[in-house]
Amino acid sequence: MAARSSQSKLVVVMLRGAVDGLSVVVPHGDPAYARNRAEIAIAAPGRPDGALPLDALFGLHPALASMLPLWSADRLAFVHASGSPDLTRSHFDAQDYLETATPGRRSTPDGWMNRLLKVLADPATDAGRAVVQAVNLGAIMPRILTGPIPVASLPAGGADQQRGGGSPALAQALDRLYAGDLIAGASWQAMRETRQAMQDVAASGMDPGMDPGIARGAIPLAGLSQDAARLGRLMRREPGMRAAFFSVGGWDTHTNQGGARGQLATRLQTLAGGLTALAQELDDRLDDTVVIVMSEFGRTVRQNGTQGTDHGHGNVMWLMGAGVRGGRVHGEWPGLETNALHEGRDLAVTTDFRQVIASVLERHLRLDDRQLAYVLPEGPGRSSRLDLLAG
Repeated sequence: MAARSSQSKLVVVMLRGAVDGLSVVVPHGDPAYARNRAEIAIAAPGRPDGALPLDALFGLHPALASMLPLWSADRLAFVHASGSPDLTRSHFDAQDYLETATPGRRSTPDGWMNRLLKVLADPATDAGRAVVQAVNLGAIMPRILTGPIPVASLPAGGADQQRGGGSPALAQALDRLYAGDLIAGASWQAMRETRQAMQDVAASGMDPGMDPGIARGAIPLAGLSQDAARLGRLMRREPGMRAAFFSVGGWDTHTNQGGARGQLATRLQTLAGGLTALAQELDDRLDDTVVIVMSEFGRTVRQNGTQGTDHGHGNVMWLMGAGVRGGRVHGEWPGLETNALHEGRDLAVTTDFRQVIASVLERHLRLDDRQLAYVLPEGPGRSSRLDLLAG
């Protein structure tokens, strides 16, 4: 593999649970949008609680207002009607395919970001050394970073500050106390893990009835701004830290999703706060960084009987940072009329998520065709590359 001389950085953010992309980037100019969402549609720009205008067709959810300066500075773009070609509606399978970049194949042994780290390694300086170039924000190593290349972990701590959780010093003291007693120690550890899981569900804003397994490894949404700021500072201060990943849960909005206000709006506002904190702490390193935000699939065009949305297909991906052709909604819009929908119910996918990743890897991280084929073994060819970044 060829050495990489650039110090360009990549941050990938996963919204576990399938965020409703039709509420994130609202197709208010498509008449079928409002018809299918009587209670939860976001109004057109200029109306009360209306979307923030992006172009004639699309608007941004009003809860994402803090992202507008990045949009205006051409540092934020979206790719609508994007997603996986695989047709699964399983959170677990869809997340796996997104993280391995091999849709339809569960046997892939490593994540695409770990394969990327192998490409980014410089054999001239890294030979024989376990050089760490990536960090995961969170306690559980995600599928996307799994593989032979070492990855650091940065524990999430922002939510503990938000909710006034137990003292870390006390927890460490109890760890030491029970270290010599296998039975008591196992019970103490199980109690800690159960308490943490309950706190994470509460902090994320997820319905307690939602299966927390779909957000395994996600950091609590309540402390996102603090944790994202810590990550930004780390990426800014450590030139050798080339890549980072974190995920947040709470996006499986089957019931009471809300429109311009409500549970989804609250989560989006918190997410926007985290992303802007990341950008602010990166500071001038944002000029060297691209942030990709993605989710396993979208949600149904029509709202369901409990004023929520169910598992869908097409979604929207976000690009933020260096060289992004920002201030634009990219991708081919298929429309929301019934005859244009996937299986008669979902936004169709017109852009394979791997096309978006390939564009970033090629234009931002300067991977050649051979390296791209290694990182994205079943990815798109050059003819399908998208013009998402300058250079």
